[in-house]
Order: sequence, then C-alpha cells, then structure tokens
Amino acid sequence: MTSAYPDSYYAATAVGMHEHPSLQESLRADVCVIGGGFTGLSAALNLAEQGLDVVLLEAERIGFGASGRNGGLIGSGQRKDVLEMEAQFGLQRSRQFWQFAEDAKQEIRDRVQEHAIDCDLQYGQLEGVHKKRYLGMAQEISAALAERYDYPYTSALNREQTRALVATDDYLEGLQDEQAMTIHPLNYALGLARAAAAAGVRIFEQSRVLDYTRSDPATIRTATGSVTARFIVLGCNGYLGKLEPRVAGKIMPINNFLLTTETMDDARAEALIPGRYGIHDTRFVVNFYRMSADRRLIFGGGENYRARFPADIANFVRPKMLKVFPQLADLGIDYAWGGTLSVTVNRLPHVGRLAPNLWFAQGYSGHGISIANFAGKVVAEAIGGTAGRFDAFASLPTHTFPGGTLLRFPGMVLGMLYYSLKDRL
Repeated sequence: MTSAYPDSYYAATAVGMHEHPSLQESLRADVCVIGGGFTGLSAALNLAEQGLDVVLLEAERIGFGASGRNGGLIGSGQRKDVLEMEAQFGLQRSRQFWQFAEDAKQEIRDRVQEHAIDCDLQYGQLEGVHKKRYLGMAQEISAALAERYDYPYTSALNREQTRALVATDDYLEGLQDEQAMTIHPLNYALGLARAAAAAGVRIFEQSRVLDYTRSDPATIRTATGSVTARFIVLGCNGYLGKLEPRVAGKIMPINNFLLTTETMDDARAEALIPGRYGIHDTRFVVNFYRMSADRRLIFGGGENYRARFPADIANFVRPKMLKVFPQLADLGIDYAWGGTLSVTVNRLPHVGRLAPNLWFAQGYSGHGISIANFAGKVVAEAIGGTAGRFDAFASLPTHTFPGGTLLRFPGMVLGMLYYSLKDRL
C-alpha cells in the first residue's frame, strides 16, 4: 500500500514495506507510543527490549513524516557545532553532548547490523563553505574536535581539495568528516518497525490519536479504538499539531523540499560526487544532497513555513540544484516531494516529561535521523529507571516561540527571509 506515502524516491525504492492494521479495539499496555517516526520507533523498540508491553499508534504509515522523507544525512555532533556549544555551555557539557551524538551514530550502526536493515548505509560527509566570512571555520572546528573531543576523523580542505570531492565551484573550502554517514531513511524506519514488531510491539497504522487523558493510567483515544497505558511517549515532532498544547509552542514546523534526478551513467555520477559523500553547506537555509545507490542525485533545497507545499516542487528545488551543479541542466527530474520537520528557538532538541506520565522528544532542527533515534532511546531508558542521559537532554534550555503557536509563523517567516537575504548577499 505504497499509495499512502508521498510519491518520493524513497517510497519507490522501499524494501520490506509491511501494512499494519488500524486500531479497532480497546487495548491495555505498559506504554503507548504516539508516532511511527524515528523517535517513536526507537522508543518502542528499546522499551520492548526492556520487557515492557508497548503499543505504537501512527496516524498514517510507518516513516510517513520527516523520518521517511529527509535527505538521509547523519551528521556528527548536535545541530550547533562544538564551538557554539562550548561558548554556551562550557567544554565539559559540550563534550557530553558530543558523546551523546557519537552514541547516536553508534546506535544506528548497531541496529543496521543487528537487524540486517537494508538501508544503504554509507560513510563520509562534506560541509561546503560558501562565504568568505566563514573561511577558517573548517580548520578551527577540525582542530577543536581532534584536540578536545578525541575525534580525529575530520579534515579542513582548501578549495581544490573540496572540489575533488564534489564537482561544484560553489564552495571556498570544506570540512570533511569520515565518520558521518548517509542512509536510505525510509528503509531504516521500516527496518526499525520490523525489529520492534519482532520484539513484541503492537503497531497500528492509520490510527490518528484524537486525545488522551491526563490521568494515571492514561487513556489514548483514536476514532475507532483506545489504549489504556501507564505511560505515553509523544514522538510527533513537526506533525504534533494541536495534540499537546503544553509543548506545541516550543517548536516551529517547517517544510523542506527534495528532488531526485534521473539515473546517471557510472562515469558521470562518479565525477559529480566521488565516493558518494553526503554534502551540505553553510547557508542558513541549507542545501543538502548525495548520490543514491542507483546513481541519482538526491538534492534538498529551499523551505517554506506554511501548511501547503509549492504547487510544483520540482521547479521550486531545481534552480537551487542548478546553482550548485549547472552541468546537470540536461538531467530530468523523476521525483520531487516535501516533508515537515520542526525547529526550536535555540536549535537544540526539546526533551522532557509532563505530569503525570507523558514523555516527549521533538525539535531536532534538521539533525533528526541520529538525534531522534537517540532521543527515543533515552526516553525509554528513563521510563525503565535509568534517567541520566534523559535528564541531561531535559536540562537544555528551551524557549517558547514569541507569540506561541499563534504568532510563531509570521515571526519565523520574517526571520527566515532575513537570513535568506544574507545567504544571497
């Protein structure tokens, strides 16, 4: 039943897609997980491995949201680089969150191996520096990682070295990371769902949660059924909507857009991105892209801040691709789609607990593959009684968007327009 997914390259190349039933009865469980993306799947799997009885409710299909539509880049560290983290929190805490991000990468590698998930996991990323004012940044970050974070896997590249890894004149220098990764995100989500089901998680799709009680135990209600559970895990992120007003104002949903070209021959694909590195740049509205296993360019660029996507996504993204790669003007576009993620004011994840028994994680700000997976794991740890890593995330400062959910959209649009203008200048 691929028709329930957006018409994306990922849906077209999905492996092992399995349709789960919708909830049609009243159930009891230890934990009810709301959301079938990376946060919810990771939480459900880790909770089941602790021996808890888990029900997962997904409004659409597994990986339907940003988890199955993103660019597939798994970066190192948090959304803020280590220099920003040090300036805000000091070295010790910055090192702690760097290690959490390394643990997050390892969690993905372990799951892929343990559950034999066919998701085209590749190593290597490059950040392209597009502005003169950022020159020297790559060397500063690379040196800090080697000297203070025991991470010798990055290199600062000059313009010629950068161009040897990606055939564009758009970058003045680059930061190479040999241990960052790329992945087919929907196939990874589907693999997590299979692992969770094998561990005993009862998964229901097309089961949108309408509301839940603030009681212990809680009752979670859909249009055709309900779940009574000791704990709720909320993993909706950019698709939260009005379900939980207590945390909705902490995140801002934004839409990113991607396209996939037609297939290239081997020589052209290798010349464009030798080694199939994942690439992103230093723009505020980031371009991000990589080569697929079947030699197509998957390119993400541009975003908007309203409910609707552009009428023609391919023509919305294509000019951004051609600015980076004008030599691809002759290539056709086979797929174009969008997805919704969420950002926080300070671009750090928002993780916490609400009385009496609701746990949540959201606001990954474009770093969602690794951090969402890890957030689900640390929520599961906390429910199981080991709260150290959860408490560290929950202690991060969080801010409500000015005006809350009512005024955050116009405020965000003005801010994004300002930074987009700075990118162009």
